[in-house]
Amino acid sequence: MTTFATKPVPIAELMKIPAVDHDLRWIKESLQSAIALELSTLPPYLCGMWSIKTAGSEAEAVIKSVVHDEMYHMGMACNMLSAIGGTPRILAAAPTYPGKLPGNVRPTIDVYLQGLTQTYVREVFMEIEMPENPLARLQEEWVTIGEFYDAVRDAFKNVEPSIGSGHQMEARIGRNTLEKFTSVDQITESIDVIKEQGEGTSHLPDDPTADGQLAHYYGFGEIWKGHRLVPTSSGPTAYDWVGDPVPFPETYPMGRLTEGSWPNPPDDVPDLLAAFNDKYTKMLDLLETAWRDGDTSALSQSINVMFALKGAAQALMAKPLPHDNTHVYGPEFLINRSHPNHG
Repeated sequence: MTTFATKPVPIAELMKIPAVDHDLRWIKESLQSAIALELSTLPPYLCGMWSIKTAGSEAEAVIKSVVHDEMYHMGMACNMLSAIGGTPRILAAAPTYPGKLPGNVRPTIDVYLQGLTQTYVREVFMEIEMPENPLARLQEEWVTIGEFYDAVRDAFKNVEPSIGSGHQMEARIGRNTLEKFTSVDQITESIDVIKEQGEGTSHLPDDPTADGQLAHYYGFGEIWKGHRLVPTSSGPTAYDWVGDPVPFPETYPMGRLTEGSWPNPPDDVPDLLAAFNDKYTKMLDLLETAWRDGDTSALSQSINVMFALKGAAQALMAKPLPHDNTHVYGPEFLINRSHPNHG
């Protein structure tokens, strides 16, 4: 049964609470907000990836790897919350586009949906994944993603909540293995993994790698610049995008969604939009069921529905926008609130 709970507490509000008051309740609310944050990155990345026509392109491989990581991060946040007695509210966490990142993190970013272009990679993908350093120096009033995760990690260390028997999921997600948490130390180490996969190692600000692979920001930079990131002795840092070419792939030219939904779509497009939104809603509903009930079958079903989203998205990308000879439709990622999914 689909349910819609209260939206997560904005991260900016959570971060205004003094660290001394970061108690168990604060941790639970923060993890719910972390779930919303990780979920919010998936639709823009997926629109970019699904718009790629070139099979086996390097750009597709980079984006797919990041999508897997973000799914892994969201799964870890759900497991962390379940481990300390909470229940992930995944449907409530679903964002709308265009808009800001959940909780007023990085409030200057406008996150919108569009097909893959170099501008889209720079304005949305790389802005989402921008390393905390030098952001914290540039805008001290901003709450950065890195600062937020640091606060959650510190709260776990200070509170040391007991790890209970809440429902946790296990799965293989790309290069990552989602495992159940049995200790606070495991959780704090995993929070460091979330940070490093996104922005690079925290102990070396100029190191763009995590476990030998490029962090998200730097991988997206290769698509944007069209060249590999390589070490260099010139420039302000030790790395630059001046290596071997990374060809930009052929794409479906999905237009920029400037409102929550496409205005007055013609012919059969409304049915295609509804079909995508129904599948998207069903996927999130199954994920929520998996963690709420400890239902591994629901988790498997959600993965199957997720794979079906690509076909539903590309069916939309075959439809030209009216009065526009250049662009096509794409998914809206809207929750269907009037027709609950029952499998």
